[in-house]
Amino acid sequence: MPTPSPSRLREGDDDGPIRKCILSGERDERPHLVRLALSPDGQIFPDVRAKAPGRGAWIGVTRVELETAIKKGKLKGALARGFKTGEFTIPAELPAMIEAALERNALDRLGLESRSGTVLIGSDRIEQNARQGKLKTLYHASDAAEDGNRKLDQAWRIGNDEEGSGLRGFVLPVPRTILALALGRENVVHIGLTDRAAAKRVSEALDRWLHFIGPESSSVPCETASQGASASQIKGASGSTGQRPAVEMTEEFE
Repeated sequence: MPTPSPSRLREGDDDGPIRKCILSGERDERPHLVRLALSPDGQIFPDVRAKAPGRGAWIGVTRVELETAIKKGKLKGALARGFKTGEFTIPAELPAMIEAALERNALDRLGLESRSGTVLIGSDRIEQNARQGKLKTLYHASDAAEDGNRKLDQAWRIGNDEEGSGLRGFVLPVPRTILALALGRENVVHIGLTDRAAAKRVSEALDRWLHFIGPESSSVPCETASQGASASQIKGASGSTGQRPAVEMTEEFE
């Protein structure tokens, strides 16, 4: 089952360096993959913001696929070939560490956008912007009421002249208390973004997290579905075809 995409915006329209997953061999843009780094004491750890010094390896698989690769020794072999050393340790909790880091990164992104003033909260405000066709993305807390979701989803469809379509906001796998904490607000049940650049940044962070945890953990319905390692392959409201940029540089380790 493909991983759902949390946004109708697609991120395949910016040329950038392409990296290859050391486990699947699939290629994608750096923001859609997860970097693994080697610490000075020989520990493998997730570097989801790709800022740690030294060489790193890129993966674009789901948590279940990573756990299988660890169990079968495939990850260890791939890292040993890339780092050219057998002196490293893969923590047993690495998949959980990656999931936690990706969730934190996605929620931090929402918090940053909230502090910069690009996030809408409050059903009335979101509905007004949705009906005016200003809304680029719409998200609901996992414990949001169905009638509230339907009301805002309908407003979004009306504003986009897509009545009768399947367009609806994405139900995030976190409750309102977590969203409120991330945004520094109270009782955040629904989130809307009207700024396209901000919506793209949020979508990118969410796509990577939701792809990694897989459909079992994020099986709520959404507008459309991803077709591969990244939800960037889907055509959305931005008009992008989602095709990979014509960039020749591909790296597994960097």
